[in-house]
Amino acid sequence: MDEIDKSILLHMQNQARLSMTDVGKLVGLSQPAVTERVKRMEEKGVIEEYRTAIDSQKIGKQCTAYMLVRTRNCNPFLDFCRLSPEVIECHRISGEHNYLLKVLTETTKMLEEFENRCDQYGTYTTMIVMSSPIAYKNLIGEADLLA
Repeated sequence: MDEIDKSILLHMQNQARLSMTDVGKLVGLSQPAVTERVKRMEEKGVIEEYRTAIDSQKIGKQCTAYMLVRTRNCNPFLDFCRLSPEVIECHRISGEHNYLLKVLTETTKMLEEFENRCDQYGTYTTMIVMSSPIAYKNLIGEADLLA
């Protein structure tokens, strides 16, 4: 991946809806050249997928929490997580806990109900998000272009 690829990623992660023509203008390449580079990065797995960022609060999900989970039943727990709409992220971690979950619910009462369903899998610690001063950071930044 060269500096032009990094520049393409920088612009696309800030606004994925940019046309290939617009990206080309920003990085100094033709639309076909940009399209070819993007296709190559998709094939290599550098670009995994395209998404729309949704404000959870605006769709009624008022409660965001992180849960540290310790379980001896990893496979059944993972099946439970896959089937639970409240779980929007699940990470296997090192240390005294096995998993870190990001959970979204409409209310803290619904979070409590989700926790009750988790009881059968082991122990957990729940941390409710108060605010998110840094909710997301780009993976490619201006400094990466200078490196």
